[in-house]
Amino acid sequence: MGLRILVADDHELVRDTIAMFLESDGTGQVIQAGTLDDALKLMKSHGAFDLVLLDYTMPGMRGLEGLKAALKISGGNPVGLISGTGTRLVAQQALDLGAAGFLPKTMPAKSLVNAVKFMAMGEIFAPADFMSGKNDAPETDFEKSLSDRERQVLRGVLAAKSNKEIAIDLELQEPTIKLHVKTLCRKLDAKNRTDGAMIARDAGFA
Repeated sequence: MGLRILVADDHELVRDTIAMFLESDGTGQVIQAGTLDDALKLMKSHGAFDLVLLDYTMPGMRGLEGLKAALKISGGNPVGLISGTGTRLVAQQALDLGAAGFLPKTMPAKSLVNAVKFMAMGEIFAPADFMSGKNDAPETDFEKSLSDRERQVLRGVLAAKSNKEIAIDLELQEPTIKLHVKTLCRKLDAKNRTDGAMIARDAGFA
């Protein structure tokens, strides 16, 4: 009997890719969710999963609050984080809260599958090279010029989200997002948000 794994990520491609790798090698059955709310509902309605994987930046997560909520209802079963943007500090805080592991989305597929099996067995997983910072890309001057909140808003702009959608994602008011976008345009010397997104992409911001 394979494992029952819940993968929650707001990018369908990421979910499908993880599901494909885990199901094709017989690791188990993968159930998918696109938001934290959906993931929590599935956890309540489907009973305990062998492993729950949550994307650190999907809607509803509010940083590590989403992890805490999932751990509360996981019945002691492992809950891990996957992230394309999380830092070592985030990974360490997640592990300290009781996460089963932290998987950077840059991991090779085979390593990812092995890590999932590892966590489902009750082990803690965090890639040593990631946790030691050996593979850290140095922070660019472009990133240094932005506050954490501005980076979050800019990621929303890059994802072609409206101010309203970004406000919902970050649980802020729409006028606040509008103000951040205005500040970003000024800082980036951009004519408008589309121009700002292009400048950010050219600078390698993701």
